[in-house]
Amino acid sequence: MYSDQTLKDILLSAKTIASVGLSSNSEKVSYGVGAYLLEQGYQVVPVNPTADEILGEKTYSDLGSVPEEIDVVQVFRRPEDVPPVVDAAIKAGAKVVWMQLGIVNEEAAQTARDAGLQVVMDRCMRVEHIRLIGS
Repeated sequence: MYSDQTLKDILLSAKTIASVGLSSNSEKVSYGVGAYLLEQGYQVVPVNPTADEILGEKTYSDLGSVPEEIDVVQVFRRPEDVPPVVDAAIKAGAKVVWMQLGIVNEEAAQTARDAGLQVVMDRCMRVEHIRLIGS
């Protein structure tokens, strides 16, 4: 896995985070993480085909529809759903694929690494941000 310095570098350099599977339900972890990242000044782009707007941000049905340059693709999907997300992240020109806590897909991670992306698995962006940078 990555060192604390690498995680910190990712968090400090990222501006735009496309959050795949971000929920519109305020009770869900993804919603809380997205809200925290917005509060920290990141541009959070929700990617969820079932909502028009989440956290006050326009929602896109897939990564290919996101017009902004994407620094990090944050994944809130089941491990078996990660490979197509990685393929879309590569096509979109993202720099990092970050699979949230509990999400590990080694095959998808290798695909991303082979394409030159950094990969973080099984880590929460909010937890790591608080731990390494502070809120």
